Amino acid sequence: MGQTVKSVASTPVSELVKRLAFSLVAIPVVIWLVWTGGLAFALLLAVAAALAAWEFYKLAIDTGSEPLWGHGVVFSALIPLFVHARFIGWWAPPVSIVMLLVLELLCVALWRRGSEGKPLEAVGITLLGAFYTGGMLGFGYVIRYHQYAVAPLAGTLLLVLPLLLTWGTDSGAMLFGTAFGVRKLMPSVSPKKTVVGAAAGAALAVILSVVYVRFALQPYAKLTMPMVSAVVFGLGVSVAGQLGDLVESMLKRQAGVKDSSKLIPGHGGALDRVDSLLFTLPVAFVLYDVLLKAAP
Repeated sequence: MGQTVKSVASTPVSELVKRLAFSLVAIPVVIWLVWTGGLAFALLLAVAAALAAWEFYKLAIDTGSEPLWGHGVVFSALIPLFVHARFIGWWAPPVSIVMLLVLELLCVALWRRGSEGKPLEAVGITLLGAFYTGGMLGFGYVIRYHQYAVAPLAGTLLLVLPLLLTWGTDSGAMLFGTAFGVRKLMPSVSPKKTVVGAAAGAALAVILSVVYVRFALQPYAKLTMPMVSAVVFGLGVSVAGQLGDLVESMLKRQAGVKDSSKLIPGHGGALDRVDSLLFTLPVAFVLYDVLLKAAP
């Protein structure tokens, strides 16, 4: 009990208030934009991708690298917009043209970095940052307009599920890890995360997945999963989200910073907010393709 009180007390009340205030505003806005879909949702993803990409490149710069960050930020933001354009039948560059980006970056590295400016590292980190942020967030749009989403609310409900499981995993891990966690999960990367917290987060995600499939996805989206599949989905998304969180913690630790930025009061940066989603969205998309069925 003393450990719990100490852990809670160590977080300033003002920071908790900032976190709560931001969440109360941000979560309804995100859900509304998911429901609205279309260009508005694509723009949300593009803005989030651009901010997350910039913070990713800032972490790389803090480690001594020199990525072509301007190109990466723009390309990251364009990915969700290209996905939107393709879904509504507008022109979007085919993969063959997108691949020319590699050549463009190599040419830019040739003129701006030269052989002494670590050009291979610059191009590699630039491409990684764009696909890690914009590429992974683009899966949110693909899920929203999934091929199985034929009922009016189906697309929204399909996307809300991995969002709910990601938030549920974070909340369960924080609450149970703070109260009962002793053994550290990966102290060299994230000293505060515990084995108990990780297990509790995963368990809560599984429960949420089963309940959501039964009482939201099946009656309102006309889609379902068998019980075992719902368990696998919840567990898979939860594990993916926790890995995404650990990966970003690894990057921040290498850069020697606590948060990717101070953009969001009480929450750190944009990358800190979407780090888990960068893993859960693509994993959820794959699991949907394997596990999802039309409701009887």
